[in-house]
Amino acid sequence: MDKLKRVLSGQDAEESGGMSEVMDATTLSWGTRVKGFIACFAIGILCSILGTCLLWVPRKGLILFAVFYTLGNIASIGSTVFLMGPMKQLKRMFEPTRLIATVVMLLCFVLTLCSAFWWHNKGLALIFCILQCFALAWYSISFIPFARDAVKKCASVCLS
Repeated sequence: MDKLKRVLSGQDAEESGGMSEVMDATTLSWGTRVKGFIACFAIGILCSILGTCLLWVPRKGLILFAVFYTLGNIASIGSTVFLMGPMKQLKRMFEPTRLIATVVMLLCFVLTLCSAFWWHNKGLALIFCILQCFALAWYSISFIPFARDAVKKCASVCLS
């Protein structure tokens, strides 16, 4: 911590590149990254399970489900930020191979929350949750080489 203070105050700039020292001092260790990933992912799963349990609450159940399910998915995706870092995560999310999947997934998150909070339309909230599930799955398999091709081929065989 003292070294970080010296770097920020300019005292340590002659010893090595000041910016690289700041970057080294602010990065997380691999163990901390894994713990952050596990914690955030567990919170995401817990929110999704809680949302599913709240689905059966009279009158507000579907809205609570939509909100907790969406928050769970956002936390699960956010957990990978711990492994890759925020900038690398954003770059990979918006690569041409997964751009459409990312946009559809984020749009489904927003539309689910809009239908629950502002439009108060339970049917739309449920439809957007289902679309959210498919968009998240399509986005997730984009990180596995040739997985999308395998899914497309399997779907074409099943439908023909």
